[in-house]
Amino acid sequence: MAGDVPTSRRAVLLAIFIAFGNKRFLFGYDMGVISGCLIMPDFIRRFGQEGTDGQYYLSSSRQSIIVSLLSAGGAIAQAFTSDRMGRRGSILFWSAIFTCGVAIQTGTTYSLVQLVIGRFIAGLGVGSLSAIVPLYNGETAPKAIRGTILVIYQVQIISGIFLSYLLELGSHTINNSASWRIPIGLQMVWGIILLSGMFFLPESPRHLLGTGRSDEARKVVAELNGVPEDSALVIGIVEELDFAIKAENEGGKATWLECFSTRNALWRRTINGMMLQFIQQLNGQNFYYYYGDTFFQSAGAGQVLKLPALSPYIIQTVLGAVSVAGTLPALYFIEVWGRRKSLLLGASLQAVCAIIVALVGHFTLASSGTPISMLTARNKSGGDVVIAFAVLQVFIYGTTWGPTPWVYLGESFPLRVRPKSIALGSATNWFWNFMLSFFSPRIVAQIGPMIMLVFFCMLVFGYIYVYFAIPETKGLTLEEVDEMYGSGIQPWRSVGWRPSEKHYHHEVHEKRESDSVKGA
Repeated sequence: MAGDVPTSRRAVLLAIFIAFGNKRFLFGYDMGVISGCLIMPDFIRRFGQEGTDGQYYLSSSRQSIIVSLLSAGGAIAQAFTSDRMGRRGSILFWSAIFTCGVAIQTGTTYSLVQLVIGRFIAGLGVGSLSAIVPLYNGETAPKAIRGTILVIYQVQIISGIFLSYLLELGSHTINNSASWRIPIGLQMVWGIILLSGMFFLPESPRHLLGTGRSDEARKVVAELNGVPEDSALVIGIVEELDFAIKAENEGGKATWLECFSTRNALWRRTINGMMLQFIQQLNGQNFYYYYGDTFFQSAGAGQVLKLPALSPYIIQTVLGAVSVAGTLPALYFIEVWGRRKSLLLGASLQAVCAIIVALVGHFTLASSGTPISMLTARNKSGGDVVIAFAVLQVFIYGTTWGPTPWVYLGESFPLRVRPKSIALGSATNWFWNFMLSFFSPRIVAQIGPMIMLVFFCMLVFGYIYVYFAIPETKGLTLEEVDEMYGSGIQPWRSVGWRPSEKHYHHEVHEKRESDSVKGA
């Protein structure tokens, strides 16, 4: 898609709707909800174990299973539906699966098995949507706003977390199952919104062309770019897409192995997408989301925040507000800084925060569970530092490593392998989210704040990896990204790279002449 692309109101509305109805919002909301449910008395009584003193409790193993089962769902599954059903049809299908999973959870009474099965089914839907939505956004968004639209993808998860914290702040005082059924059941609303709204949104023009529906594709391209169907812009875009699709499909149906082929460095692109998702999950931010209330309590958060009483729900809400505030600047900086600078700057600044939290926390904080009245001046001053840098790390993550890996994943692959390559990246994200949520309680029980040293090492590794492996894709169409990788340019020299003027125009012209000769 050569040249500057106008932005239509329909494209913006499409992005906003997908943003606040899709997987990241759903997953963010669930992440916040389930962490709050784990400390609700009625939830513990129904799904916990009775101790020797007659009191019910949730063991660390049950907490791990309940929290992590959503992440065991399938981002890979969407690869089998995105081509057969289309991007739009796949979103409809997996939204329905997610809604069914939430209904099973909400209807649970005392069965832990039913609860985790419901979370697993919901995870299948959410995991599949995690791959479909950036695929859909990357294929429908005009390049002038594609980065911003894909950043909205991260705004959703933070907005979902924050909303769940607000709801639980009000519902946790209810003395029956409504305390957890209301916030969990409200997830069905988001699923129904997405189900209903997708009937009014278009199919991906790349998918339409790939399945021979060129008239529909022209109409969608015209609507998304705010120009008539017979405009030169629409004709040029459709011709370029059509040529690229035919060239990609010459080798027959794509396989999973092809995602790692040497053609146009597909193996590098797939590995890069997977590695960015892996590093993103081990930045440390999800540790704060899942277990921050306990961590902040040992740091004396009530003293720092001037609260009359330490409440995990209030602490969660404050953290959610900071997360939202940190994500919003990314809507601007993702196009100003570009992808590489966002990742490099984010890794370096977060690494500083993580090492400070690890060392100060290890040497100054009281042990977990220490009453605030027993905190020493050293504990409190150390707590001030820990909380300040923990909050700063979450803020920086929201501006850099939160959205950027999803932007990169959504704009790095040709149509031929895009569903499978994005599925591999999303599956990597889910796998490591599962590992983090499952093992974090056990690790923290052994080493406490020094778990942040693990995240520090990962951030240092992330900086090195991005510098040597991730090229800049800002301002490039999906087809130009393909050309850039094929050119073999070194990632650290890719900033400012521009495609050859004649790349697609020359090939399209040759294709026309060839077709004319055949027709004659």
